[in-house]
Amino acid sequence: MGLPGDSHVHSEWSWDTTAASMERTCARALHIGLPAVAFTEHFDHTVWRIAVDGPYKMDNLTRLADDDGVLTPPVFDSQGYLAAVERCRELFPGLRILSGVEVGEPHWHAEPVGRVLAGGGFDRVLGSLHCLPDRGSFAEPWLIFPHRDAREVMREYLGAVATMAAMDGVFEVLAHIDYPLRFWPAQTAGVFDPADFEEEFRHALRITAGSGRALEVNTRLPMDATILRWWHQEGGEAITFGSDAHTPDAVGHGFAAAAHMAEAYGFRPGADRHALWGRVD
Repeated sequence: MGLPGDSHVHSEWSWDTTAASMERTCARALHIGLPAVAFTEHFDHTVWRIAVDGPYKMDNLTRLADDDGVLTPPVFDSQGYLAAVERCRELFPGLRILSGVEVGEPHWHAEPVGRVLAGGGFDRVLGSLHCLPDRGSFAEPWLIFPHRDAREVMREYLGAVATMAAMDGVFEVLAHIDYPLRFWPAQTAGVFDPADFEEEFRHALRITAGSGRALEVNTRLPMDATILRWWHQEGGEAITFGSDAHTPDAVGHGFAAAAHMAEAYGFRPGADRHALWGRVD
């Protein structure tokens, strides 16, 4: 069995990266044997606070924020992006290249999101929750952890995921359900154990499965196998694999291990290596 396609990749058309390259990512994908990549560029409308100093400061974000640390995502150039995808399809005929977007908080921005997506041209649409309400604004979980109980934040996050997944249409894949774990404060909250949040995870997974969407196995951090087991038990029909790569060398990262885990928990590829993986009962 070969590697699955990477369904969550960013290029220079995503506003939060300064080191990405669509062409170099395609070359890397071919080199490591990926059958496909989906360039799911950030399509965001939420204005949120970011860290301007301290351990959570990210230079690729602070360059876009105002003096108060408020970040307003730039407008996504969908036409320029789609033209770049077509160029790469011509340059790399041996690689299946899918167009796409990663829509941040689509349930909060249904009108502008729907307007762009109605124009068509996107093969893969991810739905992501990056921010939560905080102190009269919005912030990513790790900026909230220092002044709120991390477990409470995690429960709120999963509840918000369920709310997002309950919306009609717009996106087909739920991305990184474990997003807050990227900076989980283990020193103050203890080692993360998904069993502590089983009810909340299962609820979010059940709503997502009932909506007919696929669940992304995001490999930025290895997904805990328990979450994938719960997805199968709650009726999830399909999964995708996403590296969330923001640099060419990260495409397909951790895919061999993730694919083995997915097989062990009841998901298999179909005859089409470019398609989603389906459940096996």
